[in-house]
Amino acid sequence: MSKESEETQPANQEVPENQTPPGDEHAEEVKESPEPVTDQPPGEEGEPVDSSEGNLSSEGEPEDDSPVTLESIAYKELVEKSEKADAHWDRYVRLNAEFDNFKKRAARERLEAIKYANEALMERLIPSLDHFEMAMLAVEHAKENSLDSIKMGIEMVHSQLKATLKESGLEEIDALGKCFDPAWHEAVSQKETSEVAEGQVIEQARKGYKLNDRLLRPANVVVAKAPVNSEESTS
Repeated sequence: MSKESEETQPANQEVPENQTPPGDEHAEEVKESPEPVTDQPPGEEGEPVDSSEGNLSSEGEPEDDSPVTLESIAYKELVEKSEKADAHWDRYVRLNAEFDNFKKRAARERLEAIKYANEALMERLIPSLDHFEMAMLAVEHAKENSLDSIKMGIEMVHSQLKATLKESGLEEIDALGKCFDPAWHEAVSQKETSEVAEGQVIEQARKGYKLNDRLLRPANVVVAKAPVNSEESTS
C-alpha cells in the first residue's frame, strides 16, 4: 500500500461518544446555554396568554357566562314582580295623562270664571235698567201735571238699584257726624266751627262705598276745625 492510503486512514477512524469532534465545541455550548430571561409582560412578542385570566370579575373570580337556572318558586316571584312593574308603569302613564288634562281644564275654567265673574250681578241689574228705560219713555210722553208720577217712578228705580247692589255686598260709607277716619274718609277741606268738636265730619261731598270689608271709594268729607279766636281766648 502507498503512503497516501496510510495518511487517509485516520480520517475515517470513528470518534468516541464522549469526545466531541473538532470544530463542534461552539455548537454544543449554544445548545446547552439557558434561555434568556426577559421582563416583558405576558402577551407581548407573540407570547400566548391564558384567556381565562382576562375574564375576571371585580372580586378577582372568573366570570361564569353559563345560563342561570332558577327554581320554580323564584321564577314565579320574578314573573309576578315583572307583571306588577308593568301594571305600575301603565298606571303612572294614565295618571300623568289625567293630570295634564286636569291642568288644561282648570286653566280653562279659571279663564271662564274671570270672564263671567259679574254674570250674577248683571242679571240683578237688568230689571233696574228696564225700569230706567220705562221712566225715560214716560218722561217723553209726560204732561205737566204728571211730574209727581215721574218722580215716584225714578225713586222706585233708585231704591231697587240700591237693594240690588246691597245684595251683592255693596255698602255705603256714612261719614256725616262721625270722627274723621283716614281709613274710610278723604278730607277735601276744613271748616272752622264751634258747634262740633274738632276733627268731626260736618259735610259729605261724595258718598263712599265698600264691598263687604274692602274699600272701593273713600267718602269725600269736610272736617271741622276749631276757630282761631277760640284758640286765642283759651290761651
